[in-house]
Amino acid sequence: MKNYVFLLMILLLFSCTQKYDLLLINGEIYDGQGTGPFTGDIGIVGDKIVAIGDLENAKSAVVIDATGLAISPGFIDMHTHLEPLMELPMAESLLRQGATFALGGPDGGGPWPFDSYLDSLDHIGLGINVGFLVGHNTLRKQVMGMEDRKPTEEELNLMKSYVNEGMDAGAFGISTGLKYLPGTFSELEEVVELSKMASAKSGIYTSHLREEGLGLIDAVKEALVISREASIPVVLTHHKAIGVKMWGQSSKTLAMVDSARKVGLDIMMDQYPYAASHTGISILIPSWALEGNEFETRVADPVLKDSIKAGIIFNILNDRGGSDLRRIQFSRVSWKKELEGKTLQDWLEMEGMEPSMDNGAELVIQAQLNGGTGTIYHAMDEKDVEKIMKHPMTMVGSDGRLSSPGDGHPHPRAYGTFPRILGHYVRELKVLSLPEAIHKMTGLSANRLGLKNRGVIKEGYFADITIFNPKTVIDQSTFTEPHQYPEGIEYVIVNGKMEVSEGELTGISNGRVIRKNQP
Repeated sequence: MKNYVFLLMILLLFSCTQKYDLLLINGEIYDGQGTGPFTGDIGIVGDKIVAIGDLENAKSAVVIDATGLAISPGFIDMHTHLEPLMELPMAESLLRQGATFALGGPDGGGPWPFDSYLDSLDHIGLGINVGFLVGHNTLRKQVMGMEDRKPTEEELNLMKSYVNEGMDAGAFGISTGLKYLPGTFSELEEVVELSKMASAKSGIYTSHLREEGLGLIDAVKEALVISREASIPVVLTHHKAIGVKMWGQSSKTLAMVDSARKVGLDIMMDQYPYAASHTGISILIPSWALEGNEFETRVADPVLKDSIKAGIIFNILNDRGGSDLRRIQFSRVSWKKELEGKTLQDWLEMEGMEPSMDNGAELVIQAQLNGGTGTIYHAMDEKDVEKIMKHPMTMVGSDGRLSSPGDGHPHPRAYGTFPRILGHYVRELKVLSLPEAIHKMTGLSANRLGLKNRGVIKEGYFADITIFNPKTVIDQSTFTEPHQYPEGIEYVIVNGKMEVSEGELTGISNGRVIRKNQP
């Protein structure tokens, strides 16, 4: 009995004098589950949250007084182009937004060989946590090149084995880019068979749909069929309605999502908060013209070139082009840097050419022959953006490529996605409440991915935390001046270490490669 009393006294003494590595006090805590906030303190030891509540008398090596600030789980980016991660391991353009986890390998473009790539990232000092998807386009190109045909049974089995290999190595699922080559050459059966492999390992399916313009409705139907046939959760990634003729059609696609969920399909979406998309100039070119890397040969044939130009003009008028040459803006042009930030119409004027659709198509062909461009397409309607954002099953994905100041002319989403939602859509437009927005950025996404002990502020969970000023947080990056970090993101904590303090990097890199089903 004496020993028991002695141990109890020791435990009480320890609890009264608990010393934390990091203590957050007086903040408005949003736990990531869509409720709150509540005022309180958070104690962190190592990489974990160990206490939440009134910790007024606690001791800590470092104390952050968060009076007047919001304390949130670190933001989760559901769709990120992490290809430059080896060169930009701090991922500063994301970290300064408050993102602590990014999902890479979207649009069918996952890394390969998968396991060795993740292993290489383990040793470079990451600024954020990262996870990856297996990319269908990557695997198809590996097995079949750029051929427009069905895979043989042997080829399909090889791709299936690759998906299985990636899942075993920690992939969160499979991504497709059915608008891009060579994914656009695949038929439904192929995609379903590969998705079954990811489903068997509890993975998800994310898709750049086969069409986001005139064919959007059929493309959503295809994704729903894939979900049903492969028994796999589906994320309609960077969901949107492209092209003037499709404005307002988000009402139909959202109704389709609701209907699918009512019959038991697990369908969700992610979205970036801008009315402009970003991809290569080649998206304006008919896919048949690019098959087999024979584009140069085809445009040398006058008859084929006429067909290619007709297809480009159709896409400018009805799809990504938004019916206006001024809506097509160049972001990265390695062979003509002075075009970066300019529009297709600007280029025509620079060349002394009449700004006609025919001449615009001619320069699109020239751009592709020169190696292509990164291109921003201002072809979406703000009302669709808001409608999709409000849907309870919509998460947040920047679709941004890791960026650094002065390099190219990126889409502003690379620097501003999360602060834009918090500042513009929450505070200014009131499209979402602050608890709703944070839930979409954190707990909802973590649950979708099956992240273990992340995405929510809870005792025992990893200390991935973003602290921001809800009165001032806002994006600064614009379509004309993109290389600008946001305001109002005051502190970012990754696995218990403070990587952003008072809006500036600390020089600490404490991110990790996260493999599915692993901490």
